[in-house]
Parts: sequence; C-alpha cells; structure tokens
Amino acid sequence: MMEEIQRRPFVRPLFFWITGIWIEICFPLERWSLVLLFPILLSVFLSFFAKRRNSPYLYDARWIGGALIACCFVFLAIQATALAEHRLSETPHTSRLQEKAQKIQLRVVEKINRLQLSDSEKAVLATMTVNYRQAMTREVRNRFSITGVAHLLSVSGFHVAIVCGFLGVCFSFFPDRSFFRWLRYVLMMILMWAFAAISGFSPPAVRATLMLTIFVTGQVLLRSPDKYNTLAAAALLMLVYDPFYLFNAGFQLSFTAVFFILYVQPPLFRLLPIRNPLITVPWGILTVTVAAQIGTFPLCCHYFGQSSTVFLFTNLFLSLIATLLIPLCLIWILLPVSVSGTTMLQSWIEQLTHGMMRMVNCFCQIPGATFTLRFDGVALLGAYGMLFLIIGFLRSKKNGFLFAALFLLLLLLCRQIIKG
Repeated sequence: MMEEIQRRPFVRPLFFWITGIWIEICFPLERWSLVLLFPILLSVFLSFFAKRRNSPYLYDARWIGGALIACCFVFLAIQATALAEHRLSETPHTSRLQEKAQKIQLRVVEKINRLQLSDSEKAVLATMTVNYRQAMTREVRNRFSITGVAHLLSVSGFHVAIVCGFLGVCFSFFPDRSFFRWLRYVLMMILMWAFAAISGFSPPAVRATLMLTIFVTGQVLLRSPDKYNTLAAAALLMLVYDPFYLFNAGFQLSFTAVFFILYVQPPLFRLLPIRNPLITVPWGILTVTVAAQIGTFPLCCHYFGQSSTVFLFTNLFLSLIATLLIPLCLIWILLPVSVSGTTMLQSWIEQLTHGMMRMVNCFCQIPGATFTLRFDGVALLGAYGMLFLIIGFLRSKKNGFLFAALFLLLLLLCRQIIKG
C-alpha cells in the first residue's frame, strides 16, 4: 500500500489537506494551529547549526521530512478553511467572469427557445449544454433521478469528456509536429475551460476539466500521467481554492464515481472477453455505469434517500443519445442561422430530444423503478467500509476481508434494531 501511495505524490498532500479541513471544522484551531509551525522552525534552526558543524542535516531522515511536510499542509489547510469560513459571513459578489458566463447562458437559452420543443424539453437541453437550471422543474428532475440518469442534468465529467472528444476529432487533422501539437493543446485548453466557465464552474465540471488538463498536458509533454495521481491532484487543487468543496454533494459524488470507475470498471470489463467492437462499446458503457453506481449508491442513499433499479437500461441508451445530442446542439448554437444545413441540424436536435424525454417518461413509470433507503452518517461510513472490504476480498481472495465485512454488517444491523 505504501509503495502505491509513494508512486502518487499528490495522495499524501491531499490526505493532510483534508485532515486540516476536518480539524478546523470540528475543533476551530485557527490560532492554535501556529503550534504546527514550531517543528518546522526548530528543524531549520537545528539544521543551520548542523551545517556549520559539518554534521548530517536533521531533515535528512525521511520520516522527519515527511512529518514536517505534513505539519505544513495541515497548518495551511486549517488557515485556508478558517479564511473560507470568514468569507461565508460576507455578502457574496458576482465576478466579471460569472457575469459574462451568465450573459452567454442567456444567449444560449434564447436560441434554444427557438426549437420546436416543449418547455420541459427546452429546460433539459439548456441544462445539458450550459448548465442553465432556472427553467428546470422539480418534476423533471425527479423523472431523471428515478431513471438513474440525473447526472445528465448537471454539466459533469460526462459532458466535459464529450466536448473534449469532439474537440479532439476537430483538431485531429493537425499535423503531428511540435508546433501543431502545442497549438492543438492551447486551443483545447481554452475551449474546455470556456465550456467550464459557461457552465458556472460547477464542481463536477471543474473536476473533469482539471483532470483532462493534467492528462492532455502530460500527452503534449510526451508523458503518461497516473490516473489516480491525476484524480488526487484535481481534488487537491479544488480544495485549496475552496475547502468547503469537500462538503458539496456534487464534489463528493463526482470524485467517488470517478474513483470507482478507475478502480472497479477494468476488472468488471475483463469479466467477459469480448472482441466484437459492436459489443465492446455497449459493454464498456454498462461496466462504467455499474462501477459508478456501486461507488455512489451509499452517497445517493445518504443525500437523496432513494436509488434507481432501471439505471442499467436507461444509461446505455440515454448516454448514447446524449453523446450525439450535446455536440450537435453546441454546433447548432455556434453556427449563424444563415449557414446552410442548420435547419437539418435543428431537426436532428429536436428528434433526439424528443426521443430522450420519451424514454425517460416511459422508464420512470415502471413499477419499482426506484426504492427508498436513507443512510445517516454512521451508516454511510459503514456502507463504504463494507464495500471496500468486499472489493478487497474479491481482489485478494482472503477470507479475512469477507469476515470483516460480515461483522461490520452485523454491527450495522444491531445498531438499526436498537434505534428502531
């Protein structure tokens, strides 16, 4: 385990940063956290004298250096969280970038209103493309939640990945030379972050854009970034910017879903050795959906108190529709009305939107499409403990993991009996 963590240098700073956030939230120690600076100052002081006497540096020991770095990150996290708490009491102000993004959103919504769609369909399309939620009704959100595709109504990693893939196809004609490789990189970065800005910098969109930025930067530098290290780096950067992202449901669901997709989806995909490309793509979508659902199920029960039973069927078809609908809609929005072909493009968008809404409406009417189950904080931690123990058993085939998971389940059941 330690070797795996050492291979991913952003994991440990992320752990220390989250520790500092929790310390400040549970035990406000903004002033007392200065004590954490004493070991750092003392080590610098002793190292100065050690250098003058030509003796080994005090911080040459690896564990001492790690402890000093941990103290530094915990101290900075406590101070950043305290500063964020002070900002909560201030009147929130809208930046120029946010005002510009809102104006662009309104222009997009005005153009979407020209489509021959119902009000609910226009609201869904505006939410999927630029994250404009003002026209979204609770009834429509509930329908998407029941069918297990609520993530389509929030600009997230799925949407950013579609936009990135579309841009990659558009720029694929660039020659494979150093200048054009950097030009492609700069254009993709500008357009991806512009899309994230227009979407209001929602936590899932920022997370996905950060991860893709790190990944694409590694590619242009001819490096191969580690996927878990990239995920940890994106989380650390977001929490440095705003420590209270840690308690945002979208942040938690987004990072949990991506982690389980990275960790659980590959072995799930290898369960069936499929060589036919026509079956590989649907099977890949299904395994990604199952992995994300496994990881986010406890959180969904904690925040929403329900989970879908038809998500396997809806995600496969609706994800394919959204993969076509989002880039087509963005192209149609950017093209002037006078350009030939916009009428045909508009017709395709309308038909795809009609088909998506019909499928959502059909599946949400199925009896038992959702079930109610609510977790409190203790049950949430217990559910994830059981989940990781079961995954550990499936990977290592050690019975100790299974016994520990069953014992944890027994404790949770006893607690529920005592409560009820």
